[in-house]
Amino acid sequence: MKIKLYSLIALLAGAASLASCINKEESADAVYARDVAAIDDYIQNSSLTNVKEYNDPVYGIRIIWQEVSASGIPVELGDTLRVDYTGKLLSDKVFDTSIESVAVDNNIFSSGRNYIPLRFRIGLGALIFGFEYGAAQMEQGDKATVFIPSESGYGRNANGDIPANSPLIFELDLIEVVPGPTE
Repeated sequence: MKIKLYSLIALLAGAASLASCINKEESADAVYARDVAAIDDYIQNSSLTNVKEYNDPVYGIRIIWQEVSASGIPVELGDTLRVDYTGKLLSDKVFDTSIESVAVDNNIFSSGRNYIPLRFRIGLGALIFGFEYGAAQMEQGDKATVFIPSESGYGRNANGDIPANSPLIFELDLIEVVPGPTE
């Protein structure tokens, strides 16, 4: 009798485990669909200057350029970039910026922080995927707004003032591209 009871409990636990995996996948698809729809809605209802646009069909990342520099200096894997940025939610709430005046205007200023352009090497994965992906599509001197579904941002994890499953917006000004090693 005990063996049958334990078998039944194990079977139920296994079924619950399997069902939770399926629900997580469905839920990830549902979150992605909701994010893409919310980004589309935001873009359609904004007065964002659009001189060039890119929409990645796999990741759902959208990039809308406000200025195209035509510098001819693209981003390559391993390059070091200097970027001024402002990160915000679809509610337009700014959560981070490298620009002091933007921090002051949005009540997120910290006197202990140096407000300077972010410097990072592309391809190391030091930043969220969507940010690096967006910057990698630009050329030196470009200004663009990158719309990132939550899965290419912080996903199911909250991060500071960013709730879990939040699509993100990053306004990027690619100031400099320093070529990396050529191997």
